[in-house]
Amino acid sequence: MKKEIFRGAGTALVTPMNARGVDFEAMERLIEFQLRGGVDALIIAATTGEGPTLSDAEHVETIRFAVEKVAGRVPVIAGTGSNDTDYAVELSVKAAKAGADGLLCVTPYYNKCTQRGLVQSFYKVADATDLPMIVYSVPSRTGVKVLPDTCVELARHPNIVGIKEATGDLGTVVEIAAKCGDDFHIWSGNDDIAVPIMSVGGRGVISVLSNIMPRQTHEMCALALSGDFAAAAKLQLRYKALIDALFSEVNPIPVKAALSAMGIIEDYLRLPLTPMEDAHRARLLELMRAEGLEV
Repeated sequence: MKKEIFRGAGTALVTPMNARGVDFEAMERLIEFQLRGGVDALIIAATTGEGPTLSDAEHVETIRFAVEKVAGRVPVIAGTGSNDTDYAVELSVKAAKAGADGLLCVTPYYNKCTQRGLVQSFYKVADATDLPMIVYSVPSRTGVKVLPDTCVELARHPNIVGIKEATGDLGTVVEIAAKCGDDFHIWSGNDDIAVPIMSVGGRGVISVLSNIMPRQTHEMCALALSGDFAAAAKLQLRYKALIDALFSEVNPIPVKAALSAMGIIEDYLRLPLTPMEDAHRARLLELMRAEGLEV
């Protein structure tokens, strides 16, 4: 059985920014907020963390900073995927040197590859360090889906421990679980189907929601992982409207607006991302207030 990097709610952490660069003071506030809320892992500099617009120096320093501030309290997983396999290798080696506990590696995007190309690319990245690696399937962003039979091939590599599955296709998740079993762990990449995925053996969720509701997201996962799916399902349904609002525009636009309203970070994004539209913002804040969040 593969080593489990984490079980429960892993926050796909935003990267706080301002006009001068990465706002490390705000990042420390956000990390402490997450840890007080009981999250089970932090995922740094990935999609929600605007990894593609971070410079190499910022990318590595953001990972190093998180490792230092977390100080071993939860695993720190670094986003190191790229459409250039050699660059993903370079980032992964730097993340390992910075102290990361694991890697999250998205499928190559734009210059889309075959399933054979996915296996070879992920193997090359996984060979570059001793860290456990989670592959990330999000075809809505990359145009490439990791198929269940490909997961079987990936599971043969000792360092590739599982998948962040963000296709939104439960049938695919069930097929991966059936074919791979405990040799390949599954984390939901979609907040709105985290509990259904855990019901077929998923290990938790890599979450956007937990940026603003770490305690609640952890609780939902803990209930599901303990087998209390009735209670977990109630929370999944309760948070559905808020989750939808967090994805009413391209992630992480809404969640940065939400964290700004909570006074934790500045509402600052790098182009091509732009601040949230007023109508969507109003709805998001309304739903946050309904959940008792101070905005």
